[in-house]
Parts: sequence; structure tokens; C-alpha cells
Amino acid sequence: MKEFKDLFSQEDGVVFCNDVCSDMEVLGHECNPDQWRLFIDSSKVSLKVVLLHNGNKFPSVPLAHAANMKESYESMKLLLGKGKYEEFKWRLCVDLKVVVLLPGMQLGYTKYCCFLCQWDSRDKKTHYVNRLWPKRTSLTPREKNVVNPPLVLPEKIFLPPLHIKLGLMKNFVKCMDKTSRGFDYIFEE
Repeated sequence: MKEFKDLFSQEDGVVFCNDVCSDMEVLGHECNPDQWRLFIDSSKVSLKVVLLHNGNKFPSVPLAHAANMKESYESMKLLLGKGKYEEFKWRLCVDLKVVVLLPGMQLGYTKYCCFLCQWDSRDKKTHYVNRLWPKRTSLTPREKNVVNPPLVLPEKIFLPPLHIKLGLMKNFVKCMDKTSRGFDYIFEE
């Protein structure tokens, strides 16, 4: 445990790894950013940042932990800074709330809530008719629900399948017409 003590620091309410390559060396891993992905997760009481091996052959490598910190653009910026994201440019694996924060998008019920395309969430008439929505060409602040400069490139973000399944299903049911036959079918099952 002593070998890890010098590799971690505490600052601004965040405990973080100050030397990622040395941390991985101590754990017996090669410090190759292409073999690892950054995973950001939160609970009601903390935010956690770990590295996950792409082949799941090695255990996760802790990078940062922040107690009593909520998911926000500022906290994501702080965690990515402390985790030296700019130096390593890992791919990211995040849930649906964090995926909105990283490209600098507005939270909540917005018109353009997808970071990949210009899906119009308020265009109820064509939701199930239009299958191809125009791709987003930029993430410019003050345009199409982008409120902050992006922290990461959209192509660096992966969504875990379970989060996609649960999050999209929850949002799908929330936006359904409660008087429709489809809603009745889901409710009865």
C-alpha cells in the first residue's frame, strides 16, 4: 500500500492519481491508452473515475474519486483534468447523463438532446415516422442545446449496453402518450 500513497493526491475535494503510468506500472500493466477506456460513474454520494481494460483481462485501475460531488459540467471538467485526460485521450464509457455533460450539452427536457444527431424531441408527429435525422456537425455553445465547450470529442464516447437499454427504455416510456394503445400494452405486461 505504501507504493500507492505517493501516487495519489487530494485537492479540491477530489482524490486522484497524480502519475497514471507509475500507478499502472505498480499494478503490472502497460501504460498504453489504446488498451484502456475511462469509465465515469456516480451514485448519490460520489463520483468515480476508473480505467477499464478493453479486453477485460485486467482489473480496473482507480484514477479519481470525489465524495459529495454531483454530476455537473464543472465536476466533469475537474475530474477529467485531475485524471489527465488531455494527456492520454482515452475512449470514455459513460451513462446517459454523463454523455450529455461531456459534449457540453444542456441537461433536462431539451429540443435537441442527442449528441450525435439533430433529433427533435418536440416533433411528436414524426418521431416514429422519420428514422433518419441529420447528424450533428458541431457542438458550438449557444446552438442546439449546447451550453458549454465540449470536454471530449463525441467519437471518443461509448455507451455501456445496459445503460442504453435501461435509459432509452425509461425515456421511451416517459415520452409515450399515456392514452395510447402502446402505453396500455406496456402497462399490462
